[in-house]
Amino acid sequence: MKAKRILGIGLLLLFACVAEAQQYQVGVCDWMILKRQKLGEFQLAKDMHCDGIELDMGSLGKRVDFDNKLRDPRMAQLFKHTADSLGIKIGAIAMSGMYAQSLAGRDNYRELVEDCLNTMDAMGGVRVAFLPLGGCGNNWADSLPLRKVVVKRLHEVGEMAKARGKVIGIDTPLDAKGNKKLLKEIKSEGIAIFYKFQTAIELGVDICKDMQALGAKNICAIHASNTDGVWIRDDKALDMPAIKATLDKMQWSGWLFIERSRDVKQVRNVKNNYGANTRYLKEVFNSFPAPEVKLNSEGRDPEYVKTILARATKCTDDISLTWSTIGDNVRHIVANKYFLLNDIYAERDSLKKAGNKYADAIAESKLYQKHFDFDVELSKYLIPRHIERVKDVMTYGVVKVTYEAYCDMIPTLKDFEKAQIMAWLKEARELAVDGESSKAKHAVMNKFKGRINNYLSKQGYNVQKEREAWNERVKARGGRL
Repeated sequence: MKAKRILGIGLLLLFACVAEAQQYQVGVCDWMILKRQKLGEFQLAKDMHCDGIELDMGSLGKRVDFDNKLRDPRMAQLFKHTADSLGIKIGAIAMSGMYAQSLAGRDNYRELVEDCLNTMDAMGGVRVAFLPLGGCGNNWADSLPLRKVVVKRLHEVGEMAKARGKVIGIDTPLDAKGNKKLLKEIKSEGIAIFYKFQTAIELGVDICKDMQALGAKNICAIHASNTDGVWIRDDKALDMPAIKATLDKMQWSGWLFIERSRDVKQVRNVKNNYGANTRYLKEVFNSFPAPEVKLNSEGRDPEYVKTILARATKCTDDISLTWSTIGDNVRHIVANKYFLLNDIYAERDSLKKAGNKYADAIAESKLYQKHFDFDVELSKYLIPRHIERVKDVMTYGVVKVTYEAYCDMIPTLKDFEKAQIMAWLKEARELAVDGESSKAKHAVMNKFKGRINNYLSKQGYNVQKEREAWNERVKARGGRL
């Protein structure tokens, strides 16, 4: 019995070690976030809560060598120091230039790979390189003469990588069966598959079954995205929970890099696209950090809470933070503000119904007491101009629209007059933020417009005539007031 118990404990410890060793890390491809070999890629990756970067070797095109600035030891040291100081890992080095250049057609293929291996060492001993074979053409795998050349060269560079303790992950147009056959032909432990979800989808194969058929030992890293269209979260071709369950079962661990899956409606909005995709992958694979600010939704109607969160999300969308933990905290602060206002006005209405003549005064007192808490909470996560943007969204952007309208209506406004108009509009926004409805918020703004008009009249402007002349100018431009 004692021996069996010891064996049981041993097995539990073994399983615990396997579970501990299995981990997933999420990164982005620097050439896709418009930061190819730029120092800013590390701060951007940190802002998007990535674990790391797939750093590219630089463009190739008609050049003999990669446009690789990291050959310079000083530049390499600067990149490595910046990444380390921000806690961003370099998970792989990519030769993305080979998407359009043929491995079979490059006489200096060994030199190109050698340059990549050297860069991997310079970046702290990166283990995985990415080598796409797209430049070899669509039929290289079916053309026996061309395939022989590709296989021979992959064996050579694979042995180069193996000798340095590295592996080159190749991107092929093949399914698991085809990839296993290819790896058998290459005969090098220095070559593995850099698995790509997009390829599996385009081939029409089931990603989970294909990965299982390929085997964990043959996958060195994963491009965990599809072609551009929608975010990973909204892509029906990507069942990420099922993919994670499959990788768990395979006991695979490693890097999941986001290459594409951009929203085509905002394809160049790097932070939104890659931030949203990073967040979703980390939610599925690692658990995304929980927000510090608690949402005061307890006891409230779920549909109402959903509506308020959607309203609050417009604020974080405006400052491109929806995908981040900071965005979560800001969204909760804004939603809690709406909840608070609803509670104060609901209490006021209840007091009025009960005949309390001080109902409005009580509500105003509570609004004043709580008003400045909003700025204090937001200032923990946002800079002043972003706090202003949040308030602008909550008040339908009336400050900007109204200010620009006055400047367009009266082109001769002096700088100090413009400053006074803006000051009053911002004061109005402070009050409007606490409004109980859209109508109430606009009423506050309209009250201040009256103050501005009176001020302009005292400054010698005939506001009515200015408005009529403005109307004619706008009509001449093809618009209308």
